Amino acid sequence: MTATTTPATAPATTLDGERADLLAELAAARSALTRTVRELGDEQAGERPTVSALCLGGLIKHVAAIEEGWLRFALEGPSALRYDLPDGVTWADLAAGTAREIPQWAIDNQNNFQMLPGETLAGVLRRYEEVAARSEEIITAVPDLSATHPLPEAPWNEPGAAHSVRRVLMHVIAETAQHAGHADIIRESLDGRKSG
Repeated sequence: MTATTTPATAPATTLDGERADLLAELAAARSALTRTVRELGDEQAGERPTVSALCLGGLIKHVAAIEEGWLRFALEGPSALRYDLPDGVTWADLAAGTAREIPQWAIDNQNNFQMLPGETLAGVLRRYEEVAARSEEIITAVPDLSATHPLPEAPWNEPGAAHSVRRVLMHVIAETAQHAGHADIIRESLDGRKSG
């Protein structure tokens, strides 16, 4: 990604140094992740060659969903990341696997870690590119990286905590880099090849 971004409907904008650096780091982490699927087919992208339940296509889907959700949060606030529970279901039920009903966001999260029937690696990569392009538009256009939103209520979020756009972007970079490392191990387990 370059220091100058041209959103489809806006004139060219020159990014300040911080935004350019953050977007460059995110692009590097994305590239490290997507390199792990080079020359693989759909079946290999869905294989789980390690003791983990992770597969390469699922990792890319997960990271795309995480990036999309967090960048929507940067624009919209906590309503973009809702973790509502069905009536009568508690967090303890969900954690113990005894919930009588699983919320759709939890089902979606699990599905994002796997290649589902009918999904293709090309489609997963295309979606990730779309998410990346939208993220770049958002970071280019957001007036202030210090703008904050309260985090949504969830057991993993500290009550009353808030994240700035800057912190959201750093979180997405860290998440992407972490999963790129996981993907390296999976790729090497698949066929002995390394992504680098």
